[in-house]
Amino acid sequence: MGSATTQALAASNAALDAASGVDLGVAGELFAAARALADTPALSGALADWGASAPARAKVVSDVFATLQPVTRELLSTVGTQRWSRAADLVDAVEELAIRAAASADAKADVEGELFQFGRVVAGDPQLELALGSRLGEAGEKGRLVEALLGSRTSAATALIASAVVQRPRERRVRELLARAERIVASARGRKVARVTSAVPLSAAQIERIAKLLAAKYDSEISVNTVIDRSVVGGVRVQIADDVIDASVSTRLNDLRQRLAG
Repeated sequence: MGSATTQALAASNAALDAASGVDLGVAGELFAAARALADTPALSGALADWGASAPARAKVVSDVFATLQPVTRELLSTVGTQRWSRAADLVDAVEELAIRAAASADAKADVEGELFQFGRVVAGDPQLELALGSRLGEAGEKGRLVEALLGSRTSAATALIASAVVQRPRERRVRELLARAERIVASARGRKVARVTSAVPLSAAQIERIAKLLAAKYDSEISVNTVIDRSVVGGVRVQIADDVIDASVSTRLNDLRQRLAG
């Protein structure tokens, strides 16, 4: 991520934090705006053009998104008047704002956990992952499929986020899109997400202990998602973003075999 994008994203997120009246309707409009920007390179390029003045870019937002709610237009104007390293970064930022807005509108829901569980369902069903990830499918149909699958099983925020992100894959697998959304929600709530893989289910006390250890290591509240994988034999494997802490028996055995093979 370029330095310009880093600063622009921070300013955009700060604008969302300061905004009032942010609800799921606003989140839905932001998701729609992100899709419109992605589908119209001339528009996203115009808003990311450093040569255009901030007032000129703000007018583009006002003209193009005139039918949206005032709070949505104000947030888009903030995004559009920042300096972005690439037009694609601007589009991703609007989608991130949408995810954060949905999570804040449904603050009591376990959105991270629900996104994680849906990601596991998708990863375990090749036909579903193919249907959602295929380039041949119509984006709106994919969104409606996700909404139908989740129904009342998840919070409204989770259903909105999941159904929206699958409509803009950006050459990524569905499980990766859901994982990114999960990380954004956790970040918005001041947490990091840890994926803990073990051979057998962990007790609540074990999960709490792992969370405390990780919180001390990363100086952040930790949201723990657990995965059962018999191949790890024993111990646990922990992943937080790109960091992997592997204390599994299978890994230690593999290391031993490699040393013996010399």
